[in-house]
Amino acid sequence: MNGHLVAALRGAKSVFVLTGSGISAESGLPTFRGVGGLWRTHRVEELASPEGFARDPILVWTWYNERKAAHERAQPNAGHLALGQLEMAFDDFTLATQNVDSLHLRAGSRKVLELHGSLREARCTNCTARRPLSAAGLPRDEIDHSCGGRWRPDIVWFGESLPHDVWQKAQEAAARADVILVVGTSAVVYPAAALATNYNRAAFVAEINPETTPISNRVACALRGPAAEVLPQIVDSSLRRRG
Repeated sequence: MNGHLVAALRGAKSVFVLTGSGISAESGLPTFRGVGGLWRTHRVEELASPEGFARDPILVWTWYNERKAAHERAQPNAGHLALGQLEMAFDDFTLATQNVDSLHLRAGSRKVLELHGSLREARCTNCTARRPLSAAGLPRDEIDHSCGGRWRPDIVWFGESLPHDVWQKAQEAAARADVILVVGTSAVVYPAAALATNYNRAAFVAEINPETTPISNRVACALRGPAAEVLPQIVDSSLRRRG
């Protein structure tokens, strides 16, 4: 527990949260680079880039279908639920996530910016068409679209820009926040990692992560532990004091 963070949340009017794969790892999902089995023989960039998709769309969809099935099996953990509870206490609250698993939404969060997209939909590489994905993902014999394009995951891949409107909203939310929580992210994937420390020098920035990261020495407090253990304590204490 950190009393300074609790006090900062108690007095805050605006809160910004940035989450990464670490919070979902506690729900049983491997971190982005932590996949095993077949995928150990492939570089992640081969599976998550326009070039990799052009070379072997079946391989890419096989991987994403496995990820989609894993997302469906996973359940939001206490960390996700605590952030949903924290949101309800603030009129100005924004949660920006690098995750594509929808667990924040399933935990009740509504003010969510999905910086890297999500695996709820596929979109066509050639036109504006979209289609929802089932729990099993996309059948591999349906990759080709009638317009001549191909269905791809609605995810930001390596070498692609973040959605402009989502990124702008995230920048604005980080810039006006009184408190910034950085949860379960390695702080090495840019531009998302910049939201933690580059847009607001006045905010109280707290990192919640079992391990040190490149921003650990630049935050007001660093809490070493799993988000599912740390966040409920922080949220419960800060909301109790606000009341």
